[in-house]
Amino acid sequence: RIKTMPTFSPPKLLKGAIVSLDPPNPTPRVVIFQYNPNTLTRSLTAQFQENEGKTGDPPRFKGAPEETIKLDVEIDAADQLEKGDATAGDAGILPQLAALEILLYPRSDAIKSNESLLKIGTLEVVPTAAPLTLFIWGQRRILPVRITEFSVTEDAHNPSLSPIRAKVSLGLKVLTYSDVGASNPAWGLFLSHQVIKETLATAGTTGSLNAVVGSNVKLI
Repeated sequence: RIKTMPTFSPPKLLKGAIVSLDPPNPTPRVVIFQYNPNTLTRSLTAQFQENEGKTGDPPRFKGAPEETIKLDVEIDAADQLEKGDATAGDAGILPQLAALEILLYPRSDAIKSNESLLKIGTLEVVPTAAPLTLFIWGQRRILPVRITEFSVTEDAHNPSLSPIRAKVSLGLKVLTYSDVGASNPAWGLFLSHQVIKETLATAGTTGSLNAVVGSNVKLI
């Protein structure tokens, strides 16, 4: 009797994304990366209070570390063009680029509204609030961010000069509970991210101190 070997389906590949949540618009704007970047660079800078007490005082945290993220997102219209997509044939990847770029702009209706207020003599016009932007990189990393760097390199164009292949370089600053108030959704999102990180850190701590420095050494 021949036994059949069990088959296993490969795990589903999740896609990274940038999500914009704007209170006036209940529908989130989701920009899913066509291809996940091969490299993602994160930099953390610890935040400590200046030592204003005695010289022997232990260092104290001023808040969460400042974290920046850099990544390159590649966009290509080849698949859509092969399928005869009319939008890709005409506009190339301009819609995908616009979906990312528009995150840096205040809403046009808010600009018009503020201009109308200025014309009728309103003394103080409040600048437009930026939407809550999230960087999603898997289920364990959902981070509130601010886009600080944005550059586009267009590598190829169609006959109407619409780009059909480009690389977008993004620089993100992670928003923490040190940057916003507790009423801001970013406050809770980052705190949840830190709790997940603390859980992972516990799982990643293996071995004992004895294996490192010996059983007869007392550190504290």
